[in-house]
Order: sequence, then C-alpha cells, then structure tokens
Amino acid sequence: MLIGCHFEIETVIDDAQAADANAAQVFLSDPQKWTAKEITYPGGAAALDHDAKAAEIALYVHAPYLINVASLNNRTRIPSRNMLKSTVNGAAKIGARGVVVHGGHLAADDDPLAGFINWRKAVDAVEPKVPILIENTAGGKNAMARELDRIALLWQAVSSSPHAENVGITLDTCHAWAAGWDLESAVPDLLAITGRVDLIHLNNSRDAKGSGADRHAPLGSGKIPEELLLAVVDQAKAPVIIESHGDPATEVAWLRDRLR
Repeated sequence: MLIGCHFEIETVIDDAQAADANAAQVFLSDPQKWTAKEITYPGGAAALDHDAKAAEIALYVHAPYLINVASLNNRTRIPSRNMLKSTVNGAAKIGARGVVVHGGHLAADDDPLAGFINWRKAVDAVEPKVPILIENTAGGKNAMARELDRIALLWQAVSSSPHAENVGITLDTCHAWAAGWDLESAVPDLLAITGRVDLIHLNNSRDAKGSGADRHAPLGSGKIPEELLLAVVDQAKAPVIIESHGDPATEVAWLRDRLR
C-alpha cells in the first residue's frame, strides 16, 4: 500500500526514505504565490523523476492554495486556470501520479451553478497530462466541494468535459470531519457520486466535528476517533498522504502498524 507524507521538494526522496514512505506529496513552488518557479530539486525535474522511480516512491503534487478556478472574478479565475495548467505540466515532468487542487468557493451571493460551469471550463482548458484530483474542503458557505450535494453537482459538471477521465477525487479526512460528514460512510457516499476515490489525505483534526476549521492534528491525537480514520483507509483502498505536520516516520509507522 502507498503511504507517505508531504515533504519539501528539495529533499523529498531522502525524507521519504527516512520515514519508510513509498509515497510523497510536494509543492512545486510557493503555495501562497502566483509565480511558478523552476523545480528546486537538485538536478531539476528530470532528476526528481529519475530518483523517485529508482526509489520506488510515488509522487503527488499539491497545487497552490491560491487557485480558485470556480471564481466569478476574472482576476482570480484566469490566473487560477493558468497556474493549474502550469502545475499540471510541472507534475508531468516529475512523473507525478496526480495534482491535488482545492474545490474553491464563490462569494456569498454568487450562483453556485456558475462556479460548477467554471470548473468544467477549467478542465476543458487544462488538457491534463496527469490527473487533477479535486479535494473536498473544510469550510466556506459557498464552497464548491464542502458538502456532498455540492460535490455531486461539481462532478456532474466536470464529467461533461472531454478531459473528464483525467479528473479524480482526493478525500481529506480532517476536511470531511470539519464539514460534518459521517466518516464511517464517507467513502461509500463519495463512490456513489464519483465512482472513484483516488487519494486519501489522512489527517486527524484539532477541532470538533462540523466546526468548519481546517486544522490538522497528528494521527495519534485529535478529535477524530482512530477507528473512523482506519475505516476510510480500508474502504477507499487508495494511496494515503499524511499532512498532519507530525514526525513523518512516526505517522507512517502509526498507520502501517494498524493495517497489519
């Protein structure tokens, strides 16, 4: 089973190996900036692709947090599409298996249907070379991917794109908990909508269920019961990336020990 953590790109292979991880997630550039830079792994993208394959480490890329392709504001939507496209292209160069991107949100008074249409247009424009893995989000009153009914409408929209086969789903357990989901049925509920769960972000939560707060906690602590986290992993049978900011080796070992 693929289990890993989010690492800094410059040292991702060494860090993953030190944590006994066979998967890893990275940012290609500063997640809080619109400007994409050259990949900073020593030797560049080709070297990272080579080294990851040699070490048998599956790479995933998390897109910048600023991306909001659903937005009705041209100053946000257009740069978001461009950044998503450049991130997907960069991910392809390092041999990544997918690009995780948040579902985004609209202003309180905006029509959500327009946001779903903008998502389809973004998928149309990107022509993904690696899968775009839409991640559920923790909060926001007019979010595109917080509630399951919104995800259903979003999925319907992107499924009409000619590139629909290259769009998938990332299920973040902390986000789902914060949004008030029943984690015991989260995977079957998502599968009923999308038919797929491509990646799990396995994170505990510092806050109570339904809080709307995106605050991750290590797997050995937090408000989410251990059995619910393990149920998600068992039901999804998808690669796992841990983003709880604890010690990577401890986090990976915590999960592997409970899956034996």
